[in-house]
Amino acid sequence: MTRSPAPLPSPERRRHLREAASLTQAQVARRIGVTRGTVRAWESGRTTPRGPGREAYADLLTSLTRTVATVKADKVTNTQETAPPTRMTVSPHQQPAPPAATAAPVGLTPAQAFDALYAFCAPALVRQTYLLSGRRELARESVERAFQLAWQRWPEVAVDPDPAGWVRATAYEYALSPWHRFRPRYRHPEPPPADASDRALLDTLLTLPAPYRRTLLLYDGVGLDLPETAAETEASTPAAAGRLLHARAAVAARLPGLAKPAELHRRLAEVASAQRLRAAGPPAVRAGGERRARFWTRAAIAVTVAIIGATALTVRTAPTRYEPPVPAGETVQGVPRRAAPGTLSGKELKLRAKLRSGIQHGPQRLIPLPG
Repeated sequence: MTRSPAPLPSPERRRHLREAASLTQAQVARRIGVTRGTVRAWESGRTTPRGPGREAYADLLTSLTRTVATVKADKVTNTQETAPPTRMTVSPHQQPAPPAATAAPVGLTPAQAFDALYAFCAPALVRQTYLLSGRRELARESVERAFQLAWQRWPEVAVDPDPAGWVRATAYEYALSPWHRFRPRYRHPEPPPADASDRALLDTLLTLPAPYRRTLLLYDGVGLDLPETAAETEASTPAAAGRLLHARAAVAARLPGLAKPAELHRRLAEVASAQRLRAAGPPAVRAGGERRARFWTRAAIAVTVAIIGATALTVRTAPTRYEPPVPAGETVQGVPRRAAPGTLSGKELKLRAKLRSGIQHGPQRLIPLPG
């Protein structure tokens, strides 16, 4: 008889067990012998574990369930002892889903859930945007703008299957915007890294086109698999694979020591960690987002009032009746023609004869003659 596959909990329960044990997706992947993207797909419900990986995953979840149950029993029997808070270690690029991503605990306010997401994702996200843009101030600004937008749309972001990915995509889009080149504060380059190898790697990354740079960072830096990278960059899987291969080839051509993906991942983490990149606190980001929302709301109201006022003034000063335009000129008929001069009188005939018989030329003509 064949052994029936071990039952697995729901995807949300899988993620909850991993987070309760303070394990990252990469750590779970190493224990099972799969990639981090596979574990992420299992926890999101996009794929179902099969084969030997399913058995190993089921055994791990069973052990995690027992561990969590034991911890809960200890807390119930010893209510006076407070357990120290668990501290999760995250690499500069690795960004597993935060604890508040799937199911917020009962009694957790939106501000507390937002602060937890920000504290978990912002430090790594600032380093990633620095590798994309090569500017420290722009990296911090991109992350703050992304989280401010997330706070404005928090009902939508809170129920998103991957809120960290939502914020990351928003920060990447802002950091790679071509309009920053027209801003006065970003017209001049920032001081490069002090280490020569770090400068060479950062310069190489900045020479890549923005889609290639983003694909390389997501796959070799953050650790997403190819379908997730293609989805986040809004490209097909073959297109994302082509961008990744071209980006790796360009980096390897200028820096032969980084031809291996593992070495490239390590160097990306080192370059990002060497910079002093600190994001603002969550309350400051939330307050800044609310101020920005109030400003644009008031600006929209002011523009609307100005349009209404201009319309009312136009209606008030516009003519209330129709005034036909002045018609073009027309030819007047029936007017008698002007009469020609008649015959000359005798006196006029004598004067004409005298004038004709007089001297016509010479200086004498200028001297008046006596009458």
